Amino acid sequence: MAKEMPYQVLVRELPTQRTFEVPPALVGEWLKGMPMRDALGAPDGDPEAGHGLAVLDLYADDVHAFASGTFHGELTVACSRCVGPVKLVIDERLRVTFMPSHEMPADDDEGARPASGEGDDEGPEVAAEDLDVFPFDGERIDLEPLFREQFVLAIPYAPLCTEDCKGLCPQCGIDRNTATCTCEPPIDPRLAALKGLKIPS
Repeated sequence: MAKEMPYQVLVRELPTQRTFEVPPALVGEWLKGMPMRDALGAPDGDPEAGHGLAVLDLYADDVHAFASGTFHGELTVACSRCVGPVKLVIDERLRVTFMPSHEMPADDDEGARPASGEGDDEGPEVAAEDLDVFPFDGERIDLEPLFREQFVLAIPYAPLCTEDCKGLCPQCGIDRNTATCTCEPPIDPRLAALKGLKIPS
């Protein structure tokens, strides 16, 4: 039995408008291995991992396929200070071009095609800042990499549950947002010898 591919669309079915849902189990699978996700210690199939909904207009010309529309969703990762859950909201407008692999911009040119008049027979000019570009085989477009990218890019370098999160005590590990401890800051070992020193008046 062939594997179900809910995010693939045949080019011969275009133009069309489609709605795609991304369930929590798939979000958790896509984000597995990312530090701010793994820090939660969430189980596989976590229903709180997140979800997404895309509404896309899909169309094609003789060589390329295109998708435009909206992507809304949310995902849950760990706070970088207290390791508590942080819910992140995704609200993006998508504008994507699917190109044959041989036309894909090289990484070292930052996605830019040659300027007009320079290698015009190589394909259309595409600026990286204008739209996203994904490869396709000419017969079907696979939207899964696009949807996965929305979740991965939504995670900031250091997510916070609140801007004033107090984090965890580095000594006892207590969450300083919900409790207090009597731990004192450790003494700099370079100053330890001076701890009992009495300075004559």
